[in-house]
Amino acid sequence: MTEKSITGKKGEEAAVEYLIKKGYQIISTNKRFGKAEIDIIAKKDTEIVFVEVKTRTSDFFGFPEEFVTDKKIEMMSKAAEQFIEQNSSFTEIRFDIISVIFKNDKYQITHIEDAFTP
Repeated sequence: MTEKSITGKKGEEAAVEYLIKKGYQIISTNKRFGKAEIDIIAKKDTEIVFVEVKTRTSDFFGFPEEFVTDKKIEMMSKAAEQFIEQNSSFTEIRFDIISVIFKNDKYQITHIEDAFTP
């Protein structure tokens, strides 16, 4: 694994831990639908939440959430549609972004709920 992929994996693990502490039920991680991937699929109350996790070791070049591109939003939306088709019991959906910045052995999490509408 490359340094970048190790950092990303650590960020996703931190995001899962954070969501669980906030009362979310984790349904799946790194769920692939063709070329699209959703980092975390979780449930909170009656909503299904599709989460994109962006992790960096610094905010020198910008905050991690600023790197969620229109293309990524489009791919997540398509993947979410496929997930909903396969799991029709969910009707309320939301797209969140979790930004993780690692500094030394600590991290800072920013959770942006309802970050975008496809």
